[in-house]
Amino acid sequence: MPLLPRRTLLSRCLALAGVSLLTAGAPTAQAAGPELRVITHASFDLPKPLLAQFEQEAGVKLVLIKAGDAGEMVNKLILTRAKPLADVVYGLDNTVIARAARQQVIEPYAGPAAQREAAATLGFGAVPVDYGHVTLNIDKAWFAQHKLALPKTLQDLTLPAYKGLLVVQHPATSSPGLAFLSATIAHLGEAAAFDWWKAMRANGVKVAKGWTEAYYTDFSKNGGKRPIVVSYASSPAAEVFYSKTPLGEAPTASLDIPGAVFRQVEGVALVRGGGQREAAGRFIEFLRSAPVQSALQTTMWMLPVEPKVARAEPIAKFSVDPTQFSNPTPEQLATQSAGWVKQWTRVVLK
Repeated sequence: MPLLPRRTLLSRCLALAGVSLLTAGAPTAQAAGPELRVITHASFDLPKPLLAQFEQEAGVKLVLIKAGDAGEMVNKLILTRAKPLADVVYGLDNTVIARAARQQVIEPYAGPAAQREAAATLGFGAVPVDYGHVTLNIDKAWFAQHKLALPKTLQDLTLPAYKGLLVVQHPATSSPGLAFLSATIAHLGEAAAFDWWKAMRANGVKVAKGWTEAYYTDFSKNGGKRPIVVSYASSPAAEVFYSKTPLGEAPTASLDIPGAVFRQVEGVALVRGGGQREAAGRFIEFLRSAPVQSALQTTMWMLPVEPKVARAEPIAKFSVDPTQFSNPTPEQLATQSAGWVKQWTRVVLK
C-alpha cells in the first residue's frame, strides 16, 4: 500500500514467528465477547471508530494479527494450518491467492458480498475488497529541472538518458517488486522480459528491499537520487493528502507505460479450520460496506470494489487511472513466480 504514515505464551510464539498481535483498540463494554481473529498484511488500516462499531454490532472482540506482506501472511497461514491462528484473512491479493487456495488454507465464502457486482474480481473463493495499480512514479520537479522527457516505453528506460534513474523493489521481499516484475513478463514475454532486465542492470537500475526504502530513501522527491520509482497510481494523491502545506497539484505523477502497470486486487476469505464463522462472515460483509469502502481509500490508498461507492476527493482529483495493465494469470503467478524471482536475481543481482 502506498504512503502509509502501512501477553500470553501465544503472543510470544507469534513474536518469534514475526507476527505482531494487535487489538483493534481499547475494548469497550459492548465489545466484550468472544474474539474474532483477523490476520492481515502489515498495511491494514481502518479508522478505529469503524472497527469499534463492528465490534459492538457483531458482539465480538476484534483481534488483528499483522503478518508482514501478503506473501509472508500466506506462509504463516500454511505453517499454522494444523492449528489456525486466525478465523478470517484480509489482504490476499492476486499474486498469492492461487497459492493460498492450492495449499488449502482458505475456504470459500458465499454470503451476500460474494454475490454482488464488483469493480475487480479475485476468484478462489475470496471476496474482493479493493484494488489499485502498481506503476512507475516520477518526481515532476526533477524532470522539469533536468529538461528530460518522460519515458514512454520500457525500452526508453534502457537508453543512456535514463541511466541510474530508476529504483525498483526486490521481488522476493516486496509485493510491488513482484507485481512490477510480473507486469514486464506479461507484456514482453519471459525471454524478452529478462533481456530487458539485463539491459536495465547495465543502465544502473537500483534494487531496494521494499517499497518504504525505495520511496522514502532512494526516490528524489524524498531526498534520494532516483527520480523514477515503482509505486502506486494513487501515490500522487497521497502526497497531496499528507502534505504539511496545502498543495494545488501533486509533486509526483504516475506513468502509464505499457508493461509497467500491474493491477493488484486484494480480498478477504475464511481461514480453513478457523472458528467464529458467523462473526467472520459479518466481518467480510463489513469490509464491503459503504463506510469501509470509502474509508480505505485514504487509509490504505486503494480503490473500492463496490461500484456505487464514490472515489475519495484526493484520489478523484490528483490520481489518474492507467489505461491498461499487464497481469499474468493467478495460476501463472502461483506456479511460476518463484522461478521468475530466481531468474531475476541471477540476471539483476549476480
